[in-house]
Amino acid sequence: MNSPYGLANLWQQGDIVTRIVALVLLTMSILSWFVIALKGLQLIRLRKQAAVADEEFWHSKSLEEGVRLLGPNRKENPFCALAEDGANAAAHHAHSKEDLHGALNVSDWLTSCLRRSIENITGRLQSGLPVLASIGSTAPFVGLFGTVWGIYHALVSIGVSGQASIDKVAGPVGEALIMTAFGLVVAIPAVLGYNTLVRGNKAVLAQLHNFAHDLHAYFITGGRVGQQANVSNLRAAGG
Repeated sequence: MNSPYGLANLWQQGDIVTRIVALVLLTMSILSWFVIALKGLQLIRLRKQAAVADEEFWHSKSLEEGVRLLGPNRKENPFCALAEDGANAAAHHAHSKEDLHGALNVSDWLTSCLRRSIENITGRLQSGLPVLASIGSTAPFVGLFGTVWGIYHALVSIGVSGQASIDKVAGPVGEALIMTAFGLVVAIPAVLGYNTLVRGNKAVLAQLHNFAHDLHAYFITGGRVGQQANVSNLRAAGG
């Protein structure tokens, strides 16, 4: 037996506007959870790739072996894309001295190429996040619109019937207020998911910048920044 104050009654008694608002909120909820799940799995994968880039890559015997360890698909591994872009930039500069970029020293050229690669990666990492931001900011107002419309619809029905007792008012008004709750149920996960993913992406981007800095040092000096610092410390201690 269906409750006169339940969701089924809300759908049956609501007009076309109420049903459209409910479907919009449902679509927003499905979309936000899809983006949260997709970007969350991507973030987990990126953290594993960052660990490989920070440790196993620099223990490789050659750059080619290190790139193979990062993975075969540069679209799914930004660290692999960064290493390949750096290697291609260094090789291109060495064999194209007569081009316009030949006027730049290799350090400036590598810096420019690695920065451009990180900007492209940042754009891919942030894809989908504007959807969560939009849903988180608009869903409460969509639910509030459904509430206002539902109360208006309920008051019109009460005015037509001429019955304004508590049992006649509580049901329609309570059902209208459910739309506000729907809006909050949709908005809160979207906002929390957005903030969590933004923090996770910032951590990954920081690791990408560190990796790019080490790559820059490797292509210029032949060694990683940390390794160069250790060598300098050993020389100072023995000198």
